[in-house]
Amino acid sequence: MDLDVTVYKHILDNLSEGIYFLNTSRQITYWNKGAEKISGYCGKEVIGKCCSDNILVHIDQDGNPLCEHGCPAAQTLRDGQRREAEVYLRHKMGYRLPVRTCIDPIIGSEGTIIGAVELFTDISSSMALRQQVHDLEQVALFDNLTEIGNRRYAQMNLHARFNERKRYGWDFALLFIDIDNFKPINDRLGHAVGDHVLKMVAKTLASNIRSFDCVSRWGGDEFVAVLVHIDPETLMSTAEKLRTLVKKSAFSEHDEQIRATISIGATMVCDADTPDSLLQRSDALMYRSKQDGRDRVTVG
Repeated sequence: MDLDVTVYKHILDNLSEGIYFLNTSRQITYWNKGAEKISGYCGKEVIGKCCSDNILVHIDQDGNPLCEHGCPAAQTLRDGQRREAEVYLRHKMGYRLPVRTCIDPIIGSEGTIIGAVELFTDISSSMALRQQVHDLEQVALFDNLTEIGNRRYAQMNLHARFNERKRYGWDFALLFIDIDNFKPINDRLGHAVGDHVLKMVAKTLASNIRSFDCVSRWGGDEFVAVLVHIDPETLMSTAEKLRTLVKKSAFSEHDEQIRATISIGATMVCDADTPDSLLQRSDALMYRSKQDGRDRVTVG
């Protein structure tokens, strides 16, 4: 690649967006500080490698891998067209993070394509998440391990949604989420790895809901998510998206790829519901997902 970025390096390294350059072989030749912050990978870990080596393991919302087939950067290198897409990268810590990408061709002095530049932005409402974490810490509603709300916070949030529904008629839904086969992970690999799995799942869930929705750790390997202003069709697609993103998350431990799947029970609030009845119904639906083979969503 005959583009010298050293003159621009100071400017590029001070941008919050992730930026990296590819040559025509899809080899990464530059990786800025924003890319390090968003992905968790430092430059020396990725420069010289090909994006097709599945460094960030990009997938779409349906879990389809993009690095090997359907890579927007590869398409831009072929036809010189600018492309934008929303994809999910895999952070170095294993969790899935939604990013908006923009890929442009780099044209050499002779008018030929000599590479591509990709800019990617974290779209996980990270500022809202950080403020929520700060607020939770102040009132002891914070789960220190997973860095999301704890059971008490979930209960308070659920009661608030019931009060809103009574006053304004706003519908909402509840997801009851359980990590599949979590005890064998702890027993075989130890509690440190089990804790990492909990954090990976929690971060994937929290990063991929809307800023005004809420996910909390209910206890052990269970989580609940309260989704507001939602209809049954959107509920199913949202739950499936979360299930898929968790399934496609992973981290390395002693040369082994550690993965997890979740079973979800999803339900809309009904007129006759109380917080307890809504929790019981979603919990029962989650167990139905377990009985039907795990790694699935049951809506009722």
